[in-house]
Amino acid sequence: MWADVGADDPAGHAASDRALWEQAAGGDVAAFGELFGRHAGAVWNYAYRLTGSWSVAEDLTSSTFLTAWRRLGDVTLVNDSARPWLYTVTSNVARREQRRLSRFTGALSRLPRGGVVRDHAEDVAGQVDAGRRLRVVLDAVATLPRAERRAVELCLMGGLSTAEASAVLEITEASVRARISRARSRLRGLLQDTALNALTTEELS
Repeated sequence: MWADVGADDPAGHAASDRALWEQAAGGDVAAFGELFGRHAGAVWNYAYRLTGSWSVAEDLTSSTFLTAWRRLGDVTLVNDSARPWLYTVTSNVARREQRRLSRFTGALSRLPRGGVVRDHAEDVAGQVDAGRRLRVVLDAVATLPRAERRAVELCLMGGLSTAEASAVLEITEASVRARISRARSRLRGLLQDTALNALTTEELS
């Protein structure tokens, strides 16, 4: 499928997100499929961390890539990576659909009650318990000042580097780190260390 890209790249390196984005904007559906394959898992994880709901995360992932497809021609990628922009779209869509988060609490009443293999029931219960812990974290994050909350969403919840976050937020890396530091202090006053650590997807020096 990617013979043309390989021919232009004798070293065998994979095409950059920017190159794939430009190909997709020109009508190359396969290039967009490659972008989807690279980032769909990360976008889903980010959406789940924002919402605490598996089903909502799936909906947000679909909405994010539909938006990407529609805006291929008028979006400039940050640092040759599509992920910061995709995360920004995901967080924006999540805010517009926060009412749907109530679906998570409704899931507690829909757990299987009979005729279910024990191991499966225990697995479901474990997932729900993890979701409840995440909900506690999300509620704490929601209390942060907006500037700190955005830095937390991008870096601690989304796993972006401070360089990528600074480009998205249009502030310096030092400012991103300062916001993360202040947010950590606030969150530690609300959460147990284990809950806070569950948020962190990369170590920020």
